[in-house]
Amino acid sequence: MSKDGDGAHCLQYSGLSITPTQQMLSSCTGALLTSLLMTPFDVVKIRLQSQAKPSNFTKGHCFVYCNGLMDHLCPCVNGLTPSSEWYKRPSHFNGTFDAMIKIARNEGVTSLWSGLPPTLVMAIPATVVYFTSYEQLKAVLNYHEGINSDRWKPMVAGAMARVWAASLISPVEMIRTKIQSKHFTYTQVWKAVVDTVRNNGVLSMWRGLGPTLLRDVPFSAIYWTSYEAMKAQILDSCNRPSLTFLETFTAGATSGSIAAVVTLPFDVIKTRRQIELGETEFAGKNKGPTSTWRIIHKIYVAEGFKALYTGLLPRLLKVAPSCAIMISTYETFKYFFFNRNKKLAEALEVSEEQSIQKDFSPATFELPVSYLLSSNPSDQSIKLPLPVISVLELPENEQCTTPLQHKT
Repeated sequence: MSKDGDGAHCLQYSGLSITPTQQMLSSCTGALLTSLLMTPFDVVKIRLQSQAKPSNFTKGHCFVYCNGLMDHLCPCVNGLTPSSEWYKRPSHFNGTFDAMIKIARNEGVTSLWSGLPPTLVMAIPATVVYFTSYEQLKAVLNYHEGINSDRWKPMVAGAMARVWAASLISPVEMIRTKIQSKHFTYTQVWKAVVDTVRNNGVLSMWRGLGPTLLRDVPFSAIYWTSYEAMKAQILDSCNRPSLTFLETFTAGATSGSIAAVVTLPFDVIKTRRQIELGETEFAGKNKGPTSTWRIIHKIYVAEGFKALYTGLLPRLLKVAPSCAIMISTYETFKYFFFNRNKKLAEALEVSEEQSIQKDFSPATFELPVSYLLSSNPSDQSIKLPLPVISVLELPENEQCTTPLQHKT
């Protein structure tokens, strides 16, 4: 791949060679597949936590549910309701895989995806907006793969795309949590939203967005910078227009792991802030500090600096495969649409060439032999040769119905 901008074959695949609609379909497919593959692990994790500390799953508490794409705040409620029954079922598990087997055997395989549908309503649109915005921003910044001076562009595009996606989805996520925590009807939800805006201002709909951006924006910037750098390096060394599925999977997992390690302190802060905010906002509890920076100070003073790096292994086990599945599926479908568009364009080009050749083909004059023999061979006024392509032999008594006009 050229280093000085002559990388057209790669630019065709990386930019706007596929339509925004095709980008949306690619990211939607990746989001759905990621959720289906990763959700069972988080369901098992929550069930194990509920078994170990059932008091933490009663009314007044919250827990974080991850479907592989986003972390969702889930307020606990009393009693066995459709939204709470799955994490309050009595059980005795001896570990992750034991829990997975027993849940599938005793409660049905679909129980491994408990709580998934309500979160997908938020997660899939957010992922579609995020990935499509990233591709569009890369095109606006005129990013070229393999050019060292363009390495900063994925970082900016990734950070801006994450801000945009998180800002769009934050108010909707708050409404979803209100519905889940208080069993509001849609009319009651609308009234609650109006009252919240009237009492606390419009910005109250984005309460809790700060901790989310504190973690997700650096993560996106680091992830896309690492991924695009690995991708460009592989394409340059192998002189190919695209990565294989395994290469994309590996690059996605590696980039996700790097970003997860670097942003782990932000993840610890965000999780604690999210749970605390949920218990204050939706459960009516007041647990003290509500400022993100006060939480950071509290963690540092009470637990030390190491507390900001707790849970590294569980985070890596969640983030690395999620990033790998999402990006490899996304790139696979992008390349599928790219090849499809390329074939359609080639077929259209061939069709246009054939049409042009047909419209501008030279005329063929078909003249009978008797007419040619009857012309005056001594006529010197004919300066140019006649464009006779073929001659038809007709009977002597048959005349040509269209005389040839000679220009003198």
